[in-house]
Amino acid sequence: MYKRQIIGLTGGIGSGKSIAGKYFNELGIDTIDADDVAKNILDDNSKAQQLFLKCFGDEFLDQDNKINRDLLRAKIFIDIEKKNKLESIIHPIVKEEIAAFISKSDSIYKIIIVPLIFETNSQDFYEKIIVIDCDEDMQIKRASQRDDKSEQDIINIMKNQASREERNSIADNIILNDSTLNNLKENILKVHQKLLGIHLNE
Repeated sequence: MYKRQIIGLTGGIGSGKSIAGKYFNELGIDTIDADDVAKNILDDNSKAQQLFLKCFGDEFLDQDNKINRDLLRAKIFIDIEKKNKLESIIHPIVKEEIAAFISKSDSIYKIIIVPLIFETNSQDFYEKIIVIDCDEDMQIKRASQRDDKSEQDIINIMKNQASREERNSIADNIILNDSTLNNLKENILKVHQKLLGIHLNE
């Protein structure tokens, strides 16, 4: 019986990780986006909510008893202690959610979408790593349009991420996303077939 591989899918801001994950989904592959889990965990996970209230109290609750994300974002931007506290709540629960996803998935391989595999030196967790790749000018253009941020804002974010060369250095498969969506689909299908071939030959 073959091992159901855990694949890490990564790429810089604006590279197209999310749409690539969607296309893998359409091919019948289970995916989970670690960023999405982290963003939604304070809304969706009761354990995270309880820990948050225990650490932060009701200072960040709005009139509907929901977390005021704008206020929280502003505070942690200037208060490293609060930022570290928040991360100490979120990160272990994100890991729990990902572990639950892995154990429940019966997909022939499963994909975890993580933007910072190189930066966190976590590549050994994955059997294979796929990098969604495009040039930096394209990253800046896409991300600034998508997030309604200035190009300089995106450049500043990119300065805190691995370089294109660093990301590609850990890749088992590089999927180029510098053309049309149909071209991206075709490139994903090729990698999908390659991964299936690995399993079929084992």
